[in-house]
Amino acid sequence: MLFYWFLKFVAIGPVVKLVFRPRVEGVHHIPRTGAAILASNHLSAADWVFMPLSLRRRVTFLAKAEYFTGTGLKGFLQRAFFSGAGQVPIDRSSASAAENAILTGLRILREGKVLGIYPEGTRSPDGRLFRGKTGVARMALETGAPVVPVAMVYRPRRLPLIGRRLPRVSVRFGEPLDFSRYEGLAGDRFVERSITDEIMYEIMTLSAQEYVDVYGATVKKSMDATGATASEVVSKLQPPADEAGDRAPESLAG
Repeated sequence: MLFYWFLKFVAIGPVVKLVFRPRVEGVHHIPRTGAAILASNHLSAADWVFMPLSLRRRVTFLAKAEYFTGTGLKGFLQRAFFSGAGQVPIDRSSASAAENAILTGLRILREGKVLGIYPEGTRSPDGRLFRGKTGVARMALETGAPVVPVAMVYRPRRLPLIGRRLPRVSVRFGEPLDFSRYEGLAGDRFVERSITDEIMYEIMTLSAQEYVDVYGATVKKSMDATGATASEVVSKLQPPADEAGDRAPESLAG
């Protein structure tokens, strides 16, 4: 716990803020106490650094178990860093990996903590927003925790005199989404898909990204197997234009 605050306020946080000067919007939407889910788009490996720096509360993320299993000095330092930075290990190689991740997320939320999650399940292969997985909906339904949509936005910025480009980072927090109207419907795949699509719609609105009705992991797997670009893969996997409109995420609030 102490190491988390050391990283945030002494070792990493001040440097990141000085160099990147991240802009934060809507931080007042984060509940001051109690469980909450921060559902964000995922554009960079640095997303989990910029988002927590914007908040007073500690954010816990689910991370690959490989980060915690290294040996020697490097393995020790890596484990210490990710544990101290609020990461919880998840084994993503087993058949029950998704279930294990959800159960771990439920435990964190039932402890009244803030859980950071990327509904896309992987970093975007080309900067667009990809279809969300329904685990976030199940966790919201089973715990009653509000879901705060988050958008990470990166724009290039040329440094004066140096001529190099660093990203201009914005972290945008949307209004909390309350899904209490679906209470008791956890496990209903149609309800969970509707909730997930609503969350993705809000993220899309905050980030101004183009939405792709395909899982990002599916696109990456095809890219690795064929050598095709993300756009080429998406053009083959995405539904026809006359159907895509019916499947795009829509806000179901109200």
